[in-house]
Amino acid sequence: MKHRIHVKRRNKVSVIGAGLVGSTYAYTLMMSGTASEIVLLDARTSRAEGEAMDLSHGAPFVPPVVIRSGDWEATSHSDIVVITAGAAQKPGETRLDLARRNVEVFQDIVPKAAAASPDSIILVVTNPVDLMTYAAIMLSGFPDNHVIGSGTLLDSARFRQLIGKHCKVAPGNVHAYIIGEHGDSEVPLWSTANIAGLRLDEYCPVCGRACDMSIRTRIFEEVRDAAYAVIERKGATYYAIALALAAVTRAILRDENAVMTVSCLIDGFCGADNICLSLPAVVNRAGIDRLLHIPLTQEECESFQQSARILQDAAISVGLRD
Repeated sequence: MKHRIHVKRRNKVSVIGAGLVGSTYAYTLMMSGTASEIVLLDARTSRAEGEAMDLSHGAPFVPPVVIRSGDWEATSHSDIVVITAGAAQKPGETRLDLARRNVEVFQDIVPKAAAASPDSIILVVTNPVDLMTYAAIMLSGFPDNHVIGSGTLLDSARFRQLIGKHCKVAPGNVHAYIIGEHGDSEVPLWSTANIAGLRLDEYCPVCGRACDMSIRTRIFEEVRDAAYAVIERKGATYYAIALALAAVTRAILRDENAVMTVSCLIDGFCGADNICLSLPAVVNRAGIDRLLHIPLTQEECESFQQSARILQDAAISVGLRD
C-alpha cells in the first residue's frame, strides 16, 4: 500500500471584514481558483459564518478551495491578509473624521493580523486607503514592501475603460495610469497614456475622433467621481474593486511581476517621501518588488506633489506622523 503524502496547503488568504467588499472579493477569489484556502473574519461573527457557509456551498462548481470563518488563530500562516474592515463614512463626515475612526480600528486589528501571520503580505482596502496603508505599515512593523494598498488600481482601470470607450478600443489595449491619492487629488497621466504603443497625441489623428482638452477633462472627471456616481445609484461599490483585489492577489501568489498602480510607501519620487501614494509598481511574491519612476510632465509632477502634501497633512492631523 502506498503511503499518502501530506503536502502543506499553500496560497492561504484571510479576509478581515466580511461586508460587501470583503464577501464579494472572497467570491471573486473563489471563482478564480487562485487561493486554496480562504478565511473570513468579522466583528460580526455570524456575518462571517453566513458568508463562509454560502460560499462553501458552491465548492463543487469551482477549483478546489476550503472556505471557512474563524478567529485570529484561524488566520494564522496566511500568505495574504486582506483588510476591508472599517467604519463607513457618515453623512456630513469629513475624510479626516473617517480616517481618525478607522485608525482606531486598525490599532486593534493590524497588530493581531501581523502576529498571526508574520510572514504575510497585508493588502489594505479600507478608506481612506492611502492613510490606512501608511497606518498598517506603522502598526504592523512589517517591511514597507509587505504592505500594499489598493490605491488607484481601480481608478486606473476606470481611466482605461473610459479612454477605450471613447476611442473604440478594448480597455485591455489601453495603457494609462492614475497616480497619487485615491481621492479628489489623484493625477491622470495623459502624457504617457498610449494605445498600441502610440501616445494619445499620436493616436488621435489615426483614431479620427475628437480628443480635445474638454473631452480629456470630462473623462478624468468621470474617473474621479465614479465611486460617487455608483454609490448614489446603488449604495456601494464592490464588484470592480473585488476584481482589482483578485488581480493583486493573483500577482502575489503566482509571482507574476505585474505592473499595478497600488498605494505604497514613496521613496522620494518627484519630491514626495515617507507617505503612501500610488505609483506603478512591480508586484510579485515579495509584495512591492520595485517602484517604477516613470517620467512626468512638470504639471503632472506638481499635481503629484500637491497630492502628497494633502496626505502628509492628513497623516499629521490623525496622529500618524509628526
